[in-house]
Amino acid sequence: MDLGKRVEKRRIQLGMTQAQLGLIAGLAQNSIHNIESGETKRPRKIDALAEALNCTPEYLLFGIGETQADKKSANNNVSPGPTIKATAPLISWVQAGSWSEITEIKAYDAERFMCPVNCSDLTFVLKVQGISMEPKFDEGDLIFVDPEAECIHGSYVVARLDDDNQATFKQLIIEGGHKFLKAANPNWPEQLIPINGNCTLVGKVIFTGKSL
Repeated sequence: MDLGKRVEKRRIQLGMTQAQLGLIAGLAQNSIHNIESGETKRPRKIDALAEALNCTPEYLLFGIGETQADKKSANNNVSPGPTIKATAPLISWVQAGSWSEITEIKAYDAERFMCPVNCSDLTFVLKVQGISMEPKFDEGDLIFVDPEAECIHGSYVVARLDDDNQATFKQLIIEGGHKFLKAANPNWPEQLIPINGNCTLVGKVIFTGKSL
């Protein structure tokens, strides 16, 4: 059995789709497909992939050692693999700007993604647009935003500016009693946007995954 077959076997044992595995491991779905088909021989995120599959990198690469599933048969105290905490709707940036008026948005009609971390029922998903947050966040990445999570200095947040009709994604900076929204891309022309009553923090980014 090669690496691809071991990945596929573990994924099926854990009841995950390729998309779900990719989201937890930080890989695109087509990357998981290429690994399982044997096209990718040496995945670049082998440690994250092993963690998502609840096994060791050595097991995936060489078939050495036991998986947690193997151990569980001999020891019922072994903890299970990653669990999905909740699902959240994928919405538009315009919708995110008015997410506090949630009754006006048909979240149940939206495509939903599974979130592997604890989150509130108000959590939603956005697809990153543009390059202002590179290299930490790429265009097309999925960000899970929780309106009930505390936004502190250094948090990545989604905010609504009063003079814009949609939300924006930046890092929250708090210094000397002043607040700013900061772009992660050092080459972005508008590095800091002062917050002086002209901005509403919609929510904090609690998890990031690669888009499909």
